[in-house]
Amino acid sequence: MKVKIIPFSAIRPVRDKANLFASRSYLTYSNKTIAEKISNNPYTFLQIINPDFNLEKKLSGKKKFKLVKKKFQEFCNNNILISDKNNSFYLYEQGCNLISYVGLIALVSSDDYNNNNIKKHENTIHNREKMFLEYLEETRFQADAILLAHKNNNYLNKIYKKIKKSRAEYEFTTTDKVLHKLWKISNKTIVNNISQEFEKIKKVYIADGHHRCASTSKLKNNNNMMSLLISEEQLRISSFNRLVKTSIKDSELFNKLKINFYIKKTNLDVPKKQNEIIMFKSNQKYLLQPKKDSYIDNEICRLGVSILFNNILFPILNIKDERKTDRIEFYANNIDFSKVKNTMNNKSYNIAFFLKPITINEIKNVADNNKYMPPKSTYIEPKLRSGLTIYKF
Repeated sequence: MKVKIIPFSAIRPVRDKANLFASRSYLTYSNKTIAEKISNNPYTFLQIINPDFNLEKKLSGKKKFKLVKKKFQEFCNNNILISDKNNSFYLYEQGCNLISYVGLIALVSSDDYNNNNIKKHENTIHNREKMFLEYLEETRFQADAILLAHKNNNYLNKIYKKIKKSRAEYEFTTTDKVLHKLWKISNKTIVNNISQEFEKIKKVYIADGHHRCASTSKLKNNNNMMSLLISEEQLRISSFNRLVKTSIKDSELFNKLKINFYIKKTNLDVPKKQNEIIMFKSNQKYLLQPKKDSYIDNEICRLGVSILFNNILFPILNIKDERKTDRIEFYANNIDFSKVKNTMNNKSYNIAFFLKPITINEIKNVADNNKYMPPKSTYIEPKLRSGLTIYKF
């Protein structure tokens, strides 16, 4: 088994508008922020993905996707977006506060996904998968790269280091103080060398983009998906903390927790062990250590996120599905504890749960055993800007 990567001719913003065009995922913006960006920036990718924003009646489904496709074509016709003439790879670097990520943007085959050479660790939600498939079928372009992780490769690192000595096609800093750089790799010898080196990599792991992978694999007349391939040691993996609204009294809560947990006060923000949980309640942090036989010791059930749901959220707080309740808000644990505390006070959350981040080896162990982690198990960086490269098919 081996993973095949494919060079492609990207559609991308002209050099002087790259910083104006590329955006974070539209899902990370509030409606107010989207309105401000669309009003003040005629070049942003948000103009394409939100073509109905100024309409009185919002559109959905195919009607909206047809407008997305039309708006995309307008950007191409107005030379805001250009198409590269040669099939290429694209080297991408992102850096902030001494943290740097370097990866390769390329196409990978859906066959590798269907044959399980591209390994997954999360289950997908059918409705989201269906919606994104309809979007792709109508628009016929991908603007968000799937994040794939692979074992570190010293030869690839040397190639990337040499490429980075040349002038970047793009180099800009966004308002969140993140530096973005992109190099186009069209030299056939270098392209072949990179391709041959990736043939030595037997499997890669989806770090971010499970729904996009699943949807793209079902497309007709297209067998490829745009991806950012990065060595697994570069990934920054955070856990999702849970802020919960509940009316349960402290006495009842602690009496029920004592059945399956040893409880003690702590000053820790993050537990030291994967199966432990930090609970913040009534302005005090508690370490919850599961008792023996309170959970099944396998690659899924021993994770803190599983123990939290199976032993607390469902049986004690009566939350049956974390994805369908309005009683939980999720925060990645790369966010300062004081901000989480302020959110609790401002939005009337009663309890916060903090988990130890899952490691890449734990993710690989789950994926290699064809298992799936619970929802919101990981928050993985880097996050690539939408529209930096676009694959049209």
